[in-house]
Amino acid sequence: MKRFSSGPVSTLISRNITLADRRTSIRLEPEMWDALNEICAREGRSLHDICTQIDRDRTQSGLTAGVRVFVLNYFRRAATEEGHARASRDRGVPDQRLG
Repeated sequence: MKRFSSGPVSTLISRNITLADRRTSIRLEPEMWDALNEICAREGRSLHDICTQIDRDRTQSGLTAGVRVFVLNYFRRAATEEGHARASRDRGVPDQRLG
């Protein structure tokens, strides 16, 4: 007897978020959650505070898309030459260009 698959298993993780005036949930890949938590730690802000800012400032159609764009833009800004130099110094890795 042939079995039919119900499709791929989702790897998205759903979490509840409290925005300034309401609760909602968003579903993201584990890597996106890791990146968002890293941003919160670096900025010294809570996940709820960051998501409230994203919700307020977003131009995308939904909060989840806004979170993904925020994470991408955050790390793109950090990927500049200056950002790389700061990241290297913060991790104790000497930057060869700094002499």
